[in-house]
Amino acid sequence: MAAVVATNLKRGQCISYKGEIGIVKGLEHRTPGKGNALIMATIRSFNSGKTKDIRFASSDKVEVVQSDRQKLEFSYSDQTGYHFMDTTTYDTITFQEEFIGENKELLIDALEVEVLFVDHKAVTIELPPNVELEVTESAPGVKGDTATAATKEATLETGLRIQVPLFVGPGDKIKVSTEDKSYVGRA
Repeated sequence: MAAVVATNLKRGQCISYKGEIGIVKGLEHRTPGKGNALIMATIRSFNSGKTKDIRFASSDKVEVVQSDRQKLEFSYSDQTGYHFMDTTTYDTITFQEEFIGENKELLIDALEVEVLFVDHKAVTIELPPNVELEVTESAPGVKGDTATAATKEATLETGLRIQVPLFVGPGDKIKVSTEDKSYVGRA
């Protein structure tokens, strides 16, 4: 582990702080009217999964943990887990459902994801900002009901249920945000 000054922290770095390892999700440099400058870092812990804000003095040393990012392509899932392929070596890597978490509702064939490894152990999976999914079920929309931003529930090909505008119907391809699982637009 290498130590860096808090002002040299970057988003996406893995750090060790008070015995926990986490990823820097956001940074803000603050200079109060009097006193020294400080760095507000938003850190997501790999152990608890919770996000917290930590304040560092600009001269504080922070331990940066060596990490490796690897692009993998989702292949399929079965009772043994979720199988991904390394597109450079064609090796298959299997993750358990606990690791995938709620992202399982957004995984489709050939979706490229980024997996973060710390000490050769996968710690987090990052999906692209949006994924394209097909609507399999939705109630019919009422013609002319566009004066309001009315929505209806739709079931997507992965089983995910979200709110969509009234004009979206079965067979339509839509974009879904991977951050909050909301409708973004038509694909």
